Amino acid sequence: MSKKAASPIGIFDSGIGGLTVAHAVKKLLPQEQLIYFGDTAHLPYGDKSTAAIQAYSIKICDVLLRQNCKLILIACNSASAAAFELVKEYVGSKAKVFNVIDPVVDYLREHHANKTVGLIGTKQTVNSNVYQKKVDDLGEGIQLKSLATPLLVPMIEEGFYKNQVSHSIIATYLGHEALAGVQSLILGCTHYPLIKEEIKQYYANQVEVIDSSEIVAKALKAYLEFNNLLNSEKLPDDRFLVSDYTKSFEHATKLFFRKEVELEKYPLWE
Repeated sequence: MSKKAASPIGIFDSGIGGLTVAHAVKKLLPQEQLIYFGDTAHLPYGDKSTAAIQAYSIKICDVLLRQNCKLILIACNSASAAAFELVKEYVGSKAKVFNVIDPVVDYLREHHANKTVGLIGTKQTVNSNVYQKKVDDLGEGIQLKSLATPLLVPMIEEGFYKNQVSHSIIATYLGHEALAGVQSLILGCTHYPLIKEEIKQYYANQVEVIDSSEIVAKALKAYLEFNNLLNSEKLPDDRFLVSDYTKSFEHATKLFFRKEVELEKYPLWE
């Protein structure tokens, strides 16, 4: 096995949402060491400018490259939309860079040609039109209907889900005319898998709910297999870095990653 294969996988997000992706990656690739960076000092990214998100993303990539990560996953739709091309250019040949959008678009091409697909996400993700552009480029007759759903992230982070509050907010968004007639729905934010079951219930399981965390994890595994970069050694434990420490974030990591994790404070700017 090459030295690079034993290197960790770097994953970053504005905060805790990307932990749903990290959890899916760990479930599929338990032998890999993950180094997760939550930019808690600047969350959420969904209402930040493109320039700000790009600056944060480059700083975080510096941190992950210093940890010799073989692959960097931008586990945030807002950052994937705003910073992927810049990050890819910046990282160069040092590591493979993945985002959480392209694997989902590939999935649409394979399974949803000539269908009407819905997308919910942050204002940054929806207003960037990144999904629309990529779907149009496929030329597969997919009609994409998008809706920004800005209340969902704070609702989830404050623990208001699987209750009357979340049922009402979710129903109001999904009942919007912008999403009328969709045959499937992309969860265009890495927080949203935590409300996937509620969304499925709203649609009475008549609409396929597309969970990007699972699709992205499979894409990562396929890449590592194809390039002989799967690890086979015993590695150190996963690490969880944050740019600012809060008690609520520590609680949320347990919720998202489904186990207790030890957070290391790692400020981006001293």
